[in-house]
Amino acid sequence: MTPTLPSPASPLKIGTRGSPLALAQAYETRLRLMAAFALPEEAFEIVVITTSGDNRQMIEADRPLKEIGNKGLFTKEIEEAMLDGRIDISVHSTKDMPVEQPNGLVLDTFLPREDPRDAFVSQSVTQIGDLPDSAVVGTSSLRRKAQLLHKRPDLQVVEFRGNVQTRLKKLNDGVASCTFLAQAGLNRLDAKDVPATPVPAEDMLPAIAQGAIGIERRSDDMNAADLLSALHDPETAQRLTAERAFLAALDGSCETPIAGLAEIDGNVLRLRGEVLRPDGSEIITADQNCPIEDGAALGRAMAAELLEKAGPGFFDWR
Repeated sequence: MTPTLPSPASPLKIGTRGSPLALAQAYETRLRLMAAFALPEEAFEIVVITTSGDNRQMIEADRPLKEIGNKGLFTKEIEEAMLDGRIDISVHSTKDMPVEQPNGLVLDTFLPREDPRDAFVSQSVTQIGDLPDSAVVGTSSLRRKAQLLHKRPDLQVVEFRGNVQTRLKKLNDGVASCTFLAQAGLNRLDAKDVPATPVPAEDMLPAIAQGAIGIERRSDDMNAADLLSALHDPETAQRLTAERAFLAALDGSCETPIAGLAEIDGNVLRLRGEVLRPDGSEIITADQNCPIEDGAALGRAMAAELLEKAGPGFFDWR
């Protein structure tokens, strides 16, 4: 089916948060749509929406995400705008998206995945092992905190909230010796001046869906679906299907440190996953292969395996 194309007189409205990274992702989406349909920039309108997660007071207070509303903080107002018809599609970091969408919305378009790894950011050293004893590390990620403390229980981990620029300023102000960012975000911002070193997945398994841009739409908007089909990357979708099935079967909130990464080689999908106690005292891992089409089933089976390994007392801290 040939979609009705947007035009300067009737532009497609693209919703996004207002951070530099969120805008970079929205601009990338616009550029890909322009190229796919030979349309001018004026055929698209970027609509910036302030979310609860952008509240400056909460960011400056450095409160843990689980205390102030979990992943929905970064999507609620954008999704309301889409359901109200104020925007047509919305662009997200997929790792920030809950595993279930609100009624009437679907997340079924993914751009080609960027580097999924974490980036170690420090003015003085280039890897975790070089940090001095009892060094202060800043991160707002429960996953990263648990992974760090599992390797280095001597480290002092403090909350670091805010966008990339805010966290870099806190680092420069001496609040911590280092922090971690998504390498994909630094790449999309072309942040070559940031003293960052990619961390191998073998040393720090990334967040579920890290590095992937997801585009959300109304489930009944078939015209938007037809437009977005030109951008969709099937391999990224196959990888995320396995990862998000794993997450959903374990715990889709931000209250449990969970990591996972799916990779594809030929017709084989490899899925690595782990769940940790928040203090890093225990980690349970799995690493399995399957045919690509069985990725979701493997994600659910791997989650069940880790839950069985964990036993009834593993989640008592929640």
